[in-house]
Amino acid sequence: MGALGFWRLAQADPEWVAAVDPDGTRYTAGDLLARANRLVHGLRGLGLEKGDGVCGLVPNGVEGLVLYLATLQAGWYYTPINWHLTGPEIGYIVEDSEAKAFFVHERYAAEGARAGEAIEAHRRFAFGEVEGFRSYDEIVDGQPDTLPDDRTNGATMHYTSGTTGRPKGVKRALMGIDPDDSAELMTFLLGLFGIPPGRPAGGADQAHLITSPNYHTAVTQFGGTALHMGHTLVYTDKWDAEDCLKVVQEHRVTNTHMVPTHFKRLLSLPEDVRGRYDVSSMKWAIHAAAPCPVPIKQQMLEWWGDCIWEYYAATEGGGTIASPADWRAHPGTVGNAWPISELLIVDDEGEPVPTGTHGTIYMKMAGADFEYKGDREKTEKDRLKDFFTVGDIGYLTEDGFLFLSDRKADMIISGGANIYPAEIENEIILHPKVADVAVFGIPDEEWGEQIKAVVEPAEGIAAGPDLAAEILASLEGRLAKMKWPRSIDFIETMPREPNGKLLKRKLRDPYWKDRESAI
Repeated sequence: MGALGFWRLAQADPEWVAAVDPDGTRYTAGDLLARANRLVHGLRGLGLEKGDGVCGLVPNGVEGLVLYLATLQAGWYYTPINWHLTGPEIGYIVEDSEAKAFFVHERYAAEGARAGEAIEAHRRFAFGEVEGFRSYDEIVDGQPDTLPDDRTNGATMHYTSGTTGRPKGVKRALMGIDPDDSAELMTFLLGLFGIPPGRPAGGADQAHLITSPNYHTAVTQFGGTALHMGHTLVYTDKWDAEDCLKVVQEHRVTNTHMVPTHFKRLLSLPEDVRGRYDVSSMKWAIHAAAPCPVPIKQQMLEWWGDCIWEYYAATEGGGTIASPADWRAHPGTVGNAWPISELLIVDDEGEPVPTGTHGTIYMKMAGADFEYKGDREKTEKDRLKDFFTVGDIGYLTEDGFLFLSDRKADMIISGGANIYPAEIENEIILHPKVADVAVFGIPDEEWGEQIKAVVEPAEGIAAGPDLAAEILASLEGRLAKMKWPRSIDFIETMPREPNGKLLKRKLRDPYWKDRESAI
């Protein structure tokens, strides 16, 4: 093995600036290593053993990073929890993950305290003041900052969004190897995009911008991998388009992970604001999480150059990648399979479909076996032999490039025809008076479902029948009439998770609540 892995790099170059908090505070690798070591010693004193779990309800920044670095060198599972959840929802994850320690930041004190009942009082720790929680200092004060003995790799255990029923933890078996060796294996992720190591590992300065909450799998994986390669992590607290450009310029950010909503907001900035900042340091602006409308991506490529990379993947493992050149040759693709991944497109009977035919996307990845913790039935249900699906629909071209259609659950069946909301959303979002849009099916006595659009107007634009008519008129000649929304409602703010994922059920469910079943 080479010299990658945070703990190795931190010992070799303790003065390397490994992280920058949202408030601009810089942390050296030596400082982070000492903090992570003290926490391991403290939690071992609490009785934590290999395979145990640790939960963190913390904002983006160094507190969560220390939890990550401690657990991943001590053979524990780390579960970062979505801070938008309520106390009972948080408590469910703490209990279901069988956590032996629970850390809460005072920013989330109200819901964190409600969730505290899910774990014994002496296992609750707070950054700041949280009722019923011990101070974080209690567990680390007096602990040595030396590397702990018997180090072994841990892992993150993220909980999936839970579009149906309770969320489930995606759990992988631990390999029982050196944490730095495990971290080095992780670096294949950024290697897929051709991203090199940073200065402590023998490369040039590299900085990774964290744009979304760290409780998301991709954010943790990309940020963690960048750190293990010797990049500086630059955290943002709340994403803002102009602030993003400012941070890229200030920290000479070289790589980041974004979602198409970020692109739309960046492109909506006035031309003079966009021209104010130098973003030429950016070499890999990687995006995923939702299909990106072709014109929006073209505009980003024109502005930022050939640094816009795309991939498609799932917490469970496996995926595709599209370089800027791949995408220019196949506009709209999410790429072809990773070298260690395979794709399979099947019909409703589980039989493979011909090239170019829509079907359910199944994936597998070498060495990435997983289970939904405590739910063998769900683990098996979403599998086809050794492939798994998250319920997305798409098709493959002759040369193996994947195109996404939509989530199976979001597909509209109207008059027997399959209609993909994403295709309609991708056209409506291009309207200059539209900030965000969601399309879904609502009950229709004659057709089974009819198409409903919900639009968040751009800033300063009045909602109403005139805007609805203008949006529909803009679809003329671009979208078959059968795909036009029958009606458009307006909303002040679209319910999206900060990673860009649309909470479509929040919009859709009220229309179906009086029905026996939703289609």
